[in-house]
Amino acid sequence: MNEPTRRNVLRGAAALAIGGAAATIGTSGSAFAEQNPRYPFVEGAFAPVREEVTAFGLPVTGRIPRDLCGRYLRTGPNVLGLEDPRAHHWMLGEGMVHGVRLRDGKAEWYRNRWVRSSGVAAKLGERYPWPVPAEDFAPNTHVISHHGRILTLQESGAPPYELDGDLNTLGPFDFGGSLEGSYTAHTKFDARADELHAVTYHPTWDHVRHLMVDRTGRVVRTTRIPVAGSPMMHDFGLTENYVVVFDVPVTFDPQPGKVVPYKWNTDHPARVGVMNRDGGPVRWFGVDPVFYSHTLNAYEQGSTVVVDLTTMPAPFEVAGKQGFGGPSASGPPVLERWTIDLAQGRVRRRVLDDRPQEFPRVNESLVSRRHRYGYSASPGELFDVYLDKPSDSFGNALIKHDLRNGRSEVHRFGRGADASEAVFVPSSRSKSEDDGYALAYVNNPDRNASDLVILAAQDFTAKPLARIHLPRPVPLGFHGSWVAD
Repeated sequence: MNEPTRRNVLRGAAALAIGGAAATIGTSGSAFAEQNPRYPFVEGAFAPVREEVTAFGLPVTGRIPRDLCGRYLRTGPNVLGLEDPRAHHWMLGEGMVHGVRLRDGKAEWYRNRWVRSSGVAAKLGERYPWPVPAEDFAPNTHVISHHGRILTLQESGAPPYELDGDLNTLGPFDFGGSLEGSYTAHTKFDARADELHAVTYHPTWDHVRHLMVDRTGRVVRTTRIPVAGSPMMHDFGLTENYVVVFDVPVTFDPQPGKVVPYKWNTDHPARVGVMNRDGGPVRWFGVDPVFYSHTLNAYEQGSTVVVDLTTMPAPFEVAGKQGFGGPSASGPPVLERWTIDLAQGRVRRRVLDDRPQEFPRVNESLVSRRHRYGYSASPGELFDVYLDKPSDSFGNALIKHDLRNGRSEVHRFGRGADASEAVFVPSSRSKSEDDGYALAYVNNPDRNASDLVILAAQDFTAKPLARIHLPRPVPLGFHGSWVAD
């Protein structure tokens, strides 16, 4: 692959991460550009910050629980050196990690840092001290911790980058030389087994790969799963005994000049596969065409595998009312449950919540085991851009789902207060699954900045326990993690 194609592949994977654009925004000379001379992906809640900031002793409204000792980290695209907003999409920006350090009831610091890929270093006029990876990009999709390492993640080619506790870049990370080829943006950590799992893909492969990383930080098992058409696999499911992969009709399209080299492929059947975690053949089950986005969690129940996940309507070739293509232009993401019946050989789909929502998360200690609760976000401006929905429709909220009783609670933040993904953090007493806190960055339109909001998970609709006031906005972004001390 030549270098432009490599960059497009990396950016294309990011741009489809939660429903990215299938067309250039505001193309010069188009009717859309003439009627809408604005570029929403560099404005409002999407607007990139222009500088790196370090602030100490952050002001707080309320009280920070003293058992929250660690760092709340979240990453997202933050374009550096934008030349032409007409050719830019939000999800194509270089990755920037935002972090808040909590200890002893205080918010000690806030930092935001670009990940120093070779391209970012060059733009900042800095030296890049490591060998340049073959497919380099500043990961913008997820940040996790694994046995003392903080890793920023991207899919389809770009390697992870390691950060230190102050968000400085330590260089590309290849799991001690054990990673061959691509990694993923969405890992699954099985706390009981102490294993980190991934499903990786690349447009030049005739397969996808299931990888298992052990506690030493090395890839110790790789299983190749044959697939046709170079499909994109952004996320997957993990249960106690199985890996669940989603082969949906979004495949690589190498046509020159495309901003996003993936397309909806009507000739590619949609299916879901179940494979033993230690490898072996995959059982495939056909499903109706759909765009699968993110997994909340998966578990086994008798002879079935249950996956809670967000999906979007298909197909999505047609641009939305405002001219922005992509999966979520055809309809908002909703929360579904897929029950894969291994005995009967079929998949049953059921909508759990049809309100617009994304970024589903679970108590991480229950990954691959049965869960009761889940948390998702509804960033109003995100859906405004794609769907042109009325401003008074559902949005700017976090949702807590009780999936056992089929109920939900909604914490609303108000007009202009877009909420990012909520990460659940267990309390130190941790007597039940939802005994803890939900942490999320929320835009504060009154201050033109953002707050780190801390909710009591068991009193979800109540006033936040604390609002930590950050000195700058945190643009709408993707995924993050709590890194405990």
